Amino acid sequence: MSGFADWNELAMNESKYIYALKYPWLTRLYDPVVALTTRERFFRQEILNSAQIRPGDRVLDLACGSGSFAVLLAKHITEIEVVGLDGDPDILDQARKKAQRQNLDVKFDQGMAHAMPYGDHEFDVVFSSLFFHHLSTLDKKSALAEIRRVLRPGGSLNVCDWGRPATRFSSWRFNLVRILDGFDVTEDNSNGRLPELIEETGFQRSTVEKRIETPLGTLDLISATNVANGGVNTTTV
Repeated sequence: MSGFADWNELAMNESKYIYALKYPWLTRLYDPVVALTTRERFFRQEILNSAQIRPGDRVLDLACGSGSFAVLLAKHITEIEVVGLDGDPDILDQARKKAQRQNLDVKFDQGMAHAMPYGDHEFDVVFSSLFFHHLSTLDKKSALAEIRRVLRPGGSLNVCDWGRPATRFSSWRFNLVRILDGFDVTEDNSNGRLPELIEETGFQRSTVEKRIETPLGTLDLISATNVANGGVNTTTV
């Protein structure tokens, strides 16, 4: 896995924390903004419906933000352990309060996607929503390599993020996201390359399961499977 180590070393040298809405003073607005612009309730339910989760599974919500999806998982799927990870202590406070209000046992940890505070193969399923479009290509690969490390062989990765706009009108709307987050880091998403990058990092069967139109563009629901060996699968989709 030397290639993965190289990606992680470079990313650790170059990366810094990126707030969910780019600026820390906007964190308190995260929930209403996401609800208004992404059809949040619908896309989160679609992810939940497509998830292959079994009793006893340990599930990670990477870049969990305010904990909406981690709480949804814990509320609707019994006999699993749900862990949320994010780098922002303020948004994690929101997440913990959200879980406490519903008396749900969800663990929220602070950490970075390229250096997660977990051992190898600790999770059966990993989810990530609206996170990868914040990252450069290098940092996307670094985060994916780290997901492979903490995900058991045969475990599943489920990503919901911006994909190639389905129409010209979707492309115009997606420019609002690109202006806020940066045209460089959103280029892979705009070109529909996220499934390809997932497979380049060693996952198999990286598939767009569903495409969802939103006020800000097209969301792709992507699933992939972690392979048992450490080799990099360069097959593209």
